[in-house]
Formats: sequence, structure tokens, C-alpha cells
Amino acid sequence: MTTTAAALFDVDGTLLDTTYFHTLSWWEALRQHDRTIPAARVHRAVGMGADQLLDHLLGEDRDHDADEAITAAHDALYARHWPAIEPLPDAAGLLRACAERGWRIVLASSASQRELTVLRRALDADDVIAAATTADDVAATKPAPDLVRAALDRAGAEPGHAVFVGDTVWDVAAAGRAHVPCVAVESGGFAAQELLGCGAAEIHRDSAELLESLDGSLLARPPA
Repeated sequence: MTTTAAALFDVDGTLLDTTYFHTLSWWEALRQHDRTIPAARVHRAVGMGADQLLDHLLGEDRDHDADEAITAAHDALYARHWPAIEPLPDAAGLLRACAERGWRIVLASSASQRELTVLRRALDADDVIAAATTADDVAATKPAPDLVRAALDRAGAEPGHAVFVGDTVWDVAAAGRAHVPCVAVESGGFAAQELLGCGAAEIHRDSAELLESLDGSLLARPPA
């Protein structure tokens, strides 16, 4: 019986250079609703979905009445940056190289379907992307493992036959809770020590460096 091997890729900050667009959009959305949070704190929460991010920044015991409006403000502000979104170095080449080695490529995203369409268009690698997740596929976003598990389901793969690629400590935590090893990149602004400290199996500067190092990576070849 053939076993499916899946390479699961986070999108924002891992394949596309969007982390700081999200940071600015959340910072401004919070400010519009009289929640002043230092941008550095906001940046370090990016990688969570809106459900987790607002709890992390504002506390779980707060009044949640403004959550929907804050999230809508972020989405509107972020959409202004869509024309400027660019892939990170060799991101599409990395996906194609992994596909050539026998990995089934799945995008593990908590973006809306509309946003994911924009991201996939910017990435321009649909020829090798087998499937993708969206916010509609999970009850809780990273660092909960739901998104990784949903991506595994889309791939038809078991945790022991998958690798997750991400850029934040939230990615590493979610992959670990789903029992999937995580290859981490520093392109989202988290340092190597932080990513390793959360359990990342290996670290690369960005997608281009991972592509260059593929032969020595967990992505070198699918498990037998």
C-alpha cells in the first residue's frame, strides 16, 4: 500500500512576506477601538488566528463585544496591502522541489477563502499545491493543533509521514501538538533560539535557504 507523505506549509511569513502587513493592520485595528498595544507585542502574536490573537493580547477575561469589529477592521486594513504582497525568496521553487521529491503539498492556512485566493495568486505555485485549509476548517487556530490536523486530513497523511514548515513559535507549538515535526524559517521575525526552544527540528533563514539545504533537511525525501 502506498503511503501519502505530506509537506504542510504555513503561508503568512513562511511563503509570503506578509507578517508586518498583519502587524500594522492589527495594531491599527486595535487602536481604532481604543486598545493601544505596542507594535512589538502585536508582531509576536501574528501567526495566531484572530480568536487566539485577541485573547493573547487583550486577555481572555475581557469584554468580547468589540472582537468582531476589531477583526473586521484588521481584515479591511490588511486588504489594502494585497497589491504589495510578494513571495519570499524561492518560495514557489521550494514547493516545486518538494513536490518533485514525492511530497504532497498542502497549504495550512487560517486565512479566509477570499484572502487565500489572493495569497495563492501571489505565490503562483498552484501547479503543485494539492490542497489548502482555511479558517472555515478549524474551531481553534494556532497554537492549537486543529489546523495541522486539518491539513493532514486534506493530504490523506498520518503525522508520522508529514513535515510542517512554519515561521512562528505558534507554528512549532501547533505542529508539536499534532505530533508532526516542524521545520522552521526565520522570515516571520522569530529568532532561531526561540524556534528551537519551542521544539523546531531544524532552522533556516528563509525559504531560499531551505531550498538550498533541502538535501540535508527533513524534506530531503519522504519517509519510507
